[in-house]
Amino acid sequence: MRPMTSPPFLSPSPSRLLRRLFSRAPRRRNPTTSPPLAPHLGRRLSLLLPASMSSSSTRTPPESVVADADALARKVAAIRAAGAAKLQVIADFDGTLTRYWYDGSRGQTSHGLLKQGNLEFDAKRDALFEHYHPIEINPDIPLPEKAILMEEWWGKTHALLIEGGLTQEAIKKSVADAAIAFRDGVVELFELLEARDIPVLVFSAGLADIIEEVFRQKLHRSFKNIKIVSNRMVFNEEGRLVEFKGKTIHVLNKNEHSLDMAAPVHNSLGDLNGCTDDYSLVKKRTNVLLLGDHIGDLGMSDGLNYENRIAAGFLNTNIEKSLKDYSEAFDIVYLVSLHMRWPKEKKEALQVDVEQDVIRSQPT
Repeated sequence: MRPMTSPPFLSPSPSRLLRRLFSRAPRRRNPTTSPPLAPHLGRRLSLLLPASMSSSSTRTPPESVVADADALARKVAAIRAAGAAKLQVIADFDGTLTRYWYDGSRGQTSHGLLKQGNLEFDAKRDALFEHYHPIEINPDIPLPEKAILMEEWWGKTHALLIEGGLTQEAIKKSVADAAIAFRDGVVELFELLEARDIPVLVFSAGLADIIEEVFRQKLHRSFKNIKIVSNRMVFNEEGRLVEFKGKTIHVLNKNEHSLDMAAPVHNSLGDLNGCTDDYSLVKKRTNVLLLGDHIGDLGMSDGLNYENRIAAGFLNTNIEKSLKDYSEAFDIVYLVSLHMRWPKEKKEALQVDVEQDVIRSQPT
């Protein structure tokens, strides 16, 4: 295991990595050698990343770690040779697409932001979090034992949401008041993938209905290539939660066997009619870029007969104790600063060409 330095063939930034995966030949400065991009991509984009994610940065402590750069390079070459038509992206939501830190404190998750309008039941769910979350992030508990406890936690939480009378209006208000935000650059990443017709499966142990509302309120748009695989609610005619659909998805059982739970980001809350697609085309995409913040997220590609998989892990907490396990499990590990914001002296603008576009990257 070693910090990422500066291999000439790749960069540990997901955006740079994607650019390498998309291009079949070395980049040239002549724009006529590249196919035109969608109009909304033909502009300067801002992606905010830690300075030391740059392959050119050697003056600051590493914020990313690669255990085997040669193996990663071989995967990059194989995926690049197969082309974008064979690639799909599988991503976790909480702590991966969203910020772990928000305005100086721990950001909320799609479960944690929910206020169901009943103080008693909100307090009960908070108490469950205080009990089970330390178990979730404890690297010393064996995964089989932890999985049983996570199933227990999710079951109790869902029961409280039903018993406490959660409503669709409470979901909208909770998201509006929430301390949750996408990582800087996520919108541009989604746009880039959409322009290339690369499907994105967002797997989450949270709540699909809330994730959809976060998309609507924080991004103000949906993406045709994004599907959500998460716990789905069923509401009655009065807009009150009555049950959950299908099996429970928690942090340690997210995998592609759950594709029957997948649906696109909807325009109307909870509208599931006619939203499922034929996933045969997705399953034919045998190269995978997987993004997650938990070792259990590696299971998101289970059930998919992939040829090559690049797994990028975001280590948000317990860095000292968990780095060894993460670096053995993921191809690339991004280390989230223990500080709430990246120190000013560690900020550095990164110029990244994505065909004709220039993606300017800066840290949060």
